[in-house]
Amino acid sequence: MPLYENVFIARQDISGAQVDALADGFTQLIAEQGGEIKKREYWGLRNLAYRMKKNRKGHYVLFNIEAPPAAIAELERTMRINEDVLRYLTLRVDQLEEGPSPVMQSRGSREDRPRRDRDRYERYEREPDAPPLAERAEAAVTEKAEA
Repeated sequence: MPLYENVFIARQDISGAQVDALADGFTQLIAEQGGEIKKREYWGLRNLAYRMKKNRKGHYVLFNIEAPPAAIAELERTMRINEDVLRYLTLRVDQLEEGPSPVMQSRGSREDRPRRDRDRYERYEREPDAPPLAERAEAAVTEKAEA
């Protein structure tokens, strides 16, 4: 059977539980048509690049699917009819990716990355012989006044 990746965006005003119920319904639909969901990822509530149907955010869900083409056609028809689905995209792929998707991998690395503001102040705190920040600011003001 062919392999597919499907991503859909659900409206921002529905809850996470409703998104799960929606995804469960799509999973059941694929199973009834003789297919199988190999992987399902919830990417969370994310900002949209532009407004879609008066929404600025959306719940993103990824499916990796192994199913006949008729099952995918029925899935897309159901997504088109459902008012909670803003957009969807289904692509046929040669092989499915193992492990977490790149979106999920980047999500973890963003939290691990230090913020710039913290680095600036931590750098001054690490230098034991450097004068405190307030003294350096006063020295800079007096230098400008003398010049």
